[in-house]
Amino acid sequence: MGIFAVKTTARQERTVADMLATKEEPEIHAVIAPDSLTSYVMVEADNTAVLERLMDEIPHARSIVPGNSSLAEVEHFLSPTPDVEGIAEGDIVELIAGPFKGEKARVQRIDEAKDQVTVELYEATVPIPVTVRGDQIRVLDSEER
Repeated sequence: MGIFAVKTTARQERTVADMLATKEEPEIHAVIAPDSLTSYVMVEADNTAVLERLMDEIPHARSIVPGNSSLAEVEHFLSPTPDVEGIAEGDIVELIAGPFKGEKARVQRIDEAKDQVTVELYEATVPIPVTVRGDQIRVLDSEER
């Protein structure tokens, strides 16, 4: 049993992973399509024979990368990174979702446990702290730079 990389069409990784996962093949144990890995899907299977057989049935699946990977090589894809990673207090951010979309703000407090950031809007006449999820902001300027 090994972990094999399947080459896919760009931006079709999730589609290929879903199709592989829905096939009822006892030789396929797990499928992962990490966001940080473009054009590849990682498949845990007994051997490549089952994957070669499925290549013709699944659109956007191009080929199997020769060789297999170990669990240590793909382990970092299995644990999600927090959305607030890389954000520091005092950073200038832009809100990219929610009712204040497009507004610029300064980071006041970061709650890593809840993956939330408290910001203070720039153009507000009265400074009101607003708490948003970490994936709803984009860092524009960091004080560390």
